[in-house]
Amino acid sequence: MRLTSFTDYGLRVLMRMAGDPDRPFTTADLADEFRISRNHLAKVISALAAAGYLETRRGGGGGALLAHAPKDIRLGDVVAALETDQALVECFAMSDNTCILTPHCRLRTRLAHAETAFIEDLNRGTLADCIYRPESV
Repeated sequence: MRLTSFTDYGLRVLMRMAGDPDRPFTTADLADEFRISRNHLAKVISALAAAGYLETRRGGGGGALLAHAPKDIRLGDVVAALETDQALVECFAMSDNTCILTPHCRLRTRLAHAETAFIEDLNRGTLADCIYRPESV
């Protein structure tokens, strides 16, 4: 299974915030640190907040903070939340499925089991298992 860059960045954001949980992080700070697009990262942070993983504050001293302790954030749940709109294969998509094998495909069930096992395995770990603290901090 391959994760989208959106999910990859989402995991990076959470790992970094877990390394300094009392500090509010701005999108600009994280975009500079990760050397990625500020606009793209703003969408990631918005999705993480909408999923309940981050709290955001506006204004001076504002930014984003973890909404839960790292030990309470399951990695598989984060991946599942951020990959919601990404079908593993075309036939998993609710719309736009044009695969002619779908009605009689025997692979689809195996792939669904594999995807479930992937998320379940990730859920054996939490954000606390992969906290990131840069050396320069």
